Amino acid sequence: MITKAAIRAEAARLMDFFRAAGAVPTEADILQPAQTLLDLYGEDIRARAYVTQDPLKGEMMLRPDFTVPVVLAHLESGCDGARYTYAGEVFRQQEEGAGRASEYIQVGYELFSADDPAAADAEVFALFQQVLLPLGLRAATGDIGILMAAVQGLATSAPRKAALLRHIWRPHRFRALIERYSGRAPVPSARACLLEEMAAGRKADDLIAAAGTLIGQRGADEIRERIAALVADAAEPPLSEGESALLDEILELRETLPMVLERLRDLEVDMPALGPAVARFAARIEALDAAGVDVDELAFEGSYGRSTMEYYDGFIFGFYAPAVPDRAPVASGGRYDALTRALGKGREHPAVGGVIRPELMLEIRKEGA
Repeated sequence: MITKAAIRAEAARLMDFFRAAGAVPTEADILQPAQTLLDLYGEDIRARAYVTQDPLKGEMMLRPDFTVPVVLAHLESGCDGARYTYAGEVFRQQEEGAGRASEYIQVGYELFSADDPAAADAEVFALFQQVLLPLGLRAATGDIGILMAAVQGLATSAPRKAALLRHIWRPHRFRALIERYSGRAPVPSARACLLEEMAAGRKADDLIAAAGTLIGQRGADEIRERIAALVADAAEPPLSEGESALLDEILELRETLPMVLERLRDLEVDMPALGPAVARFAARIEALDAAGVDVDELAFEGSYGRSTMEYYDGFIFGFYAPAVPDRAPVASGGRYDALTRALGKGREHPAVGGVIRPELMLEIRKEGA
């Protein structure tokens, strides 16, 4: 059995490593204001966090991770080029039978830099690879920004693009929307009935009146707006087969970085909107190579990182034990520029970082001993 003392000692060693790389130690309260996270991610976060009520501070959450509080602290006093490291417990509810701990220690490293995003991505990944190298882990990488760029480049309405972007981190819901927008899936029965009524000349007010007493928090105005949005969406032409196929190909990419870059450049010919994301991808490969990473062997997955915390919007990575594929990642991280923009009230502080679970490192060492 691995003791808490051993885990904390390993966490201290990792913090020393990151401190030597220029990071400043920082801390975050275990109890965090729930409203901040709810504003960012909506009510979905409740299913994964432990929520409590404070008589003075209101609704609070046990810290689900460190990134948000570290960003908030940086916004108060940090400068460009700042690096932070931290260690402590995080708390996340797990699904029954998942076999994963709901409380565990994380050690992290965060870099805020607007100067050269590709170099910052490479610095963070290379540091993690270096400290984890003795464990023989499998590295995985992805880029949420490529999928976002593809969605933005679709020849469809702004509301449809917004819906797809909102559900990028919910793969099943995203796939269902693609199937519906492509005309390959039937319209839900309740929606189909509503559209039939509207097509027959019924007015929204007539439908609201026929429904009887309003139940729930939506008022009549909100219901009218929703009906109008559904009618407008039904009038949209379906996504072309070419666009649907392009999205599928991005999601199914599984190759080394140079091979993926070659394929993305081919896809860019069909969808020029991919251009900036592909350029960032190419610059990152060069920066990783300059940082000593073997890019010819580094794997990329087009759908990687879509089931993590919903703030990664660019480069994303993870390190896994090859012998136990269903084990949680030993380390994970990525870029979260949009999160800093949301917390900074419109002012972006480009950032990339990651976390390591020292307990899993100790378990792997023990298994290999």
